Amino acid sequence: MPVTNPIRSIAAANPMARTLLSSSAALLLLPRRGSIYTRAFPLASSSPPSPLRLRRLRSLHGSRRWQRSRCSVGAASSSPALRNLPSWSNKRREGSEEMTVTSSVKVAGGELSVHGRTVLSGVPEVVRASSAAAAGPVDGVFLGADFAEPAARHVVSLGALSGLRFMACFRFKLWWMAQRMGEKGGDVPHETQFLLVESKAVDGCVGEDAYVVFLPLVEGAFRASLQGGGAGGDELQLCVESGDADTRAVSFDRALFVGAAESDPFAAIAGAVAAAKSCLKTFRLRSEKKLPGIVDYFGWCTWDAFYQDVTQEGVEAGLRSLTAGGAPPKFVIIDDGWQSVGTDHQNPDDTGTDAKDRQPPLARLTGIKENSKFQDGDDPAAGIKTVVRAAKEKYGLKYVYVWHAITGYWGGVRPGVAGMEGYHSNMQFPNVSPGVVENEPGMKTDVLTTQGLGLVHPRAVYRFYDELHAYLAAAGVDGVKVDVQCVLETLGAGHGGRVSLTRQFHQALDASIAKNFPENGIIACMSHHTDALYCAKQTAVVRASDDFYPRDPVSHTIHIAAVAYNSVFLGEFMLPDWDMFHSLHPAGDYHGSARAISGGPVYVSDAPGKHNFELLKKMVLPDGSVLRARLPGRPTKDCLFTDPARDGVSLLKIWNMNKFTGVLGVYNCQGAAWSSVEKKNTFHQTGSEALSCGVKGSDVHLIADAATDPEWNGDCAVYRHASGDLVLLPNGAALPISLKVLEHDILTVSPIKDLAPGFRFAPIGLVDMFNSGAAVEGLTYHRLDGIKSLSNGSPSTLPELQSLSSQAVGLVCMEVRGCGRFGAYSSVRPRKCMLASAEVEFTYDTSSGLVMLDLGTMPKERVHKIVIEL
Repeated sequence: MPVTNPIRSIAAANPMARTLLSSSAALLLLPRRGSIYTRAFPLASSSPPSPLRLRRLRSLHGSRRWQRSRCSVGAASSSPALRNLPSWSNKRREGSEEMTVTSSVKVAGGELSVHGRTVLSGVPEVVRASSAAAAGPVDGVFLGADFAEPAARHVVSLGALSGLRFMACFRFKLWWMAQRMGEKGGDVPHETQFLLVESKAVDGCVGEDAYVVFLPLVEGAFRASLQGGGAGGDELQLCVESGDADTRAVSFDRALFVGAAESDPFAAIAGAVAAAKSCLKTFRLRSEKKLPGIVDYFGWCTWDAFYQDVTQEGVEAGLRSLTAGGAPPKFVIIDDGWQSVGTDHQNPDDTGTDAKDRQPPLARLTGIKENSKFQDGDDPAAGIKTVVRAAKEKYGLKYVYVWHAITGYWGGVRPGVAGMEGYHSNMQFPNVSPGVVENEPGMKTDVLTTQGLGLVHPRAVYRFYDELHAYLAAAGVDGVKVDVQCVLETLGAGHGGRVSLTRQFHQALDASIAKNFPENGIIACMSHHTDALYCAKQTAVVRASDDFYPRDPVSHTIHIAAVAYNSVFLGEFMLPDWDMFHSLHPAGDYHGSARAISGGPVYVSDAPGKHNFELLKKMVLPDGSVLRARLPGRPTKDCLFTDPARDGVSLLKIWNMNKFTGVLGVYNCQGAAWSSVEKKNTFHQTGSEALSCGVKGSDVHLIADAATDPEWNGDCAVYRHASGDLVLLPNGAALPISLKVLEHDILTVSPIKDLAPGFRFAPIGLVDMFNSGAAVEGLTYHRLDGIKSLSNGSPSTLPELQSLSSQAVGLVCMEVRGCGRFGAYSSVRPRKCMLASAEVEFTYDTSSGLVMLDLGTMPKERVHKIVIEL
C-alpha cells in the first residue's frame, strides 16, 4: 500500500601555461561584435556555384575570411575507437552534395538507424549527416542542419524517438544536471546535454543490443542541446544557440554527434566522447589530465560548518577537532567567506518594492586579498598565510584550497573600485537561455539576473586570475575551488556569444592554474554546461551534482542518484566529486558510503565537535589517506535505463574498480525527484516496504580486469559490509539484496583464483572499511609441488618458500595498505599466515571460508606484506 515517503521523518614560466595563454590571446583577435553566420554562398566566378558550406567572419578591419565548417575525425586521434576510419565518398548531383557513409549509424530514407534498427523516424531533409565512422568500439555520424535565415537560436526536429529506453543528463538548474529516463522523444527534457538510447536486438536476428550516444556539441560560436517537442509527443529536437543576438548562423555541419557500440554501453560513451574530442580538438579527456593530490586524502570543507561566517579561528577549530578524533584531514577547502567583498549602495528613496519582496544587495569583489577575518592582529600583513601555515605546520595538512567564483565573486568584480581598475570590470545583466528558464523559471527573477554582475573584460581576465592565484600561491595555498561557472553562458552578448566568452575565461583560468598551482589544484563547481566541458584542457575534478543539503530531507536520495548518473557523462571529462557531507547526520552513512566508492575526493563539512568518528574510520586511515577506487563510480549496466528515484520498484547499483577487486554499492533512492510540473525537487508517493534486486559479480563492469588469471571462470567471493557475510557467487548467479528507502549496502567483489583442485582463494581487504578491496595493492599466487614453485618463482627467488612444509599446495603473497581487520576467502583452512617474517594468529570460518587476521597498526613502510600458505 503506498504511503507518504518515509524520508520526511528525517604569462607564464610554465610551458603549459604559455601554451594555454597563447591560445587565449589568439581569441582576442576575433571580433567582439558583428554578424557571424554560416551559409552556402556563390563564388565570384563564372563556374557553377560551389556547394561548400562557408563561414563568413567580419574582422575588426572589415576583411573577410572563408572556411569550411567541417570536422576531420580520426587521423590525429590516439583513441583506438577512432582509428581505421572506413571510407566515404561524395557524389555531386545537380550542384548538391550527397554523402555515402559506411557506418553502423546511418541516416537514409528519413530514418536514423543503428545496425539496421530504427532509432529516429521521420528525419527532416534539412538535417544532414557527415561521417565519423570508426572500426573501433564506436562509430557514428555528425548531424547538422540548414535553416532559412541566420539567427542566434534555432530549433529543428531530428525525427521521432519512440519505444526505446533512454537515459538523459539534463540541466534542471542553470548550474546542475540530473538524470531522466523515458521511452519517447517528448520525455527528453530541455537542456539535455547527454542522451543514451538502448536499441534492443530483434529476437531471432543476428546482433547484440546496441547503445546509441547522442552528444550535442559546440560548433563555432554555438552550443547545442536536445529537447523533446512536437505535437505528437515523440519528437526529438536539436537546439543551437549563441547567447548573443549579433552572433548568428544559418547552417551547421556537426552540432550533434551520434555514436553507437554493441554490447557495451560504457565503451559506446567513451568512444563517443573521444570522437568529439578528435573533432573539436578543444578539450582533453579525464585519463589525459593530472589529478590533484587531494583525491587520495581525506579533507574538510568549511561551507556547511560556517557558511560565509567562516573565520581563521573556525578553520583551526575544525582541523583540531577532526585530528583529535583520529580522522586527520590532509586537505581543507576554505569556502566562501574569506574574500574582500562589498555590496552596492542602495537608494534610500527606492520604495517601489515591498520590503518583504526586496532582494538583498548582491556582494561584489573589492580586492584580491583576504578580508579582516583572516588578518592576524599581530601581523595583519601576513594575511591568509597565517591560517595556511597553521593548517600545515600545526595540523599536518598537505593541501589548502580556497574558494572563488569564476567571475571573482557572486556579483563579479565591482567596477571602478580602487586597486581593481586594471581588470576593466563592467556591469552586465545575465540573459538566461529559454531552455534553462523552462526548467528553472526562478532564474528570471534571480538576484544575479536582476542586479547584474561586474564582468572582468575578457582581455584582462588572465591578468585577474594570475594576480589572484599568484597572491594565494605565495601564501602557501595549493589550489582553488572555482564556482558559479555556468554564469558565463548568460553574459555572451557583445562578446561573440556564450561559447566564445566561456572559452576565453577558461583558457585564461587554465593558464593561471598551470602557472601557479603545479599539482593542478582546481575543482570546478556549478559548471554543468557543455560550453565549458568542451573547452576544458586543465581542470581534472568537477563537482558531480547539486549540493549536499544537510537540512533538506528531500535532497538525500536525489543526491546519490544524481551523482551516479551524472558521472556517466562527466566522468569522461573529469573525475567527478560527489561533494562534502555531514558525518553526524541521519543520512551520514548513506552519503559516506557513496563517497567511499565514488572514486573521487572524500571530504566532510562537519561543524567542529560534531563528528561521527565510527563512520569516518570506515573511509579514513589513521594517516589521513583514503582507499580510493580507480574509476568514476557509475550505475551498473542493468540500471542505466531504470529510474531508481521515481519508478517505485528499482534499486540503484553503483560499480567501481580496485586493482584486484571490484566494489558495488546498492542504494534505495526512491521517493523524491525533480518534478517537471513543479520545476523543483519534490517528494512523491512510494512504498514503505523494502525493494529487492539481484547482485552479480559481472555487475562490476570490468571485474575481469581484476582477475590475475586470464582464463578466470567468472566465480567471485562477495563480502557484504553491512552484515559481514561472505558469499560465493558462481558465474551468472545473483545474490538477493533488499533495502528500504535511505538504506544501502556495500559489497566487495573479488575474483576467485583456482590454485589447484580444491584450493581456491580471493582477497577481500580491510573489512571494516567501505571500500575494503582497495587496500590490496599487490597480489601474486604460487602453486607449489613440494617446495618448488610451478608458476611464479623458485626457492631462490621467493624467500617465503624457505619455511614451507612439503605438504604446501599454494602460496598467496599480498601487499596491503592500512590497518585493521584483514579478510580473505579460502576454500581450505590456511596452514599459516605470515606478516612480514613473523607468523600471526588468524581465524577461519569453515562455513563461509572467511579468513581473518589483524593488522594492528599502520605499516612502517607503505604496505604490510602478508603471506598465506595453503
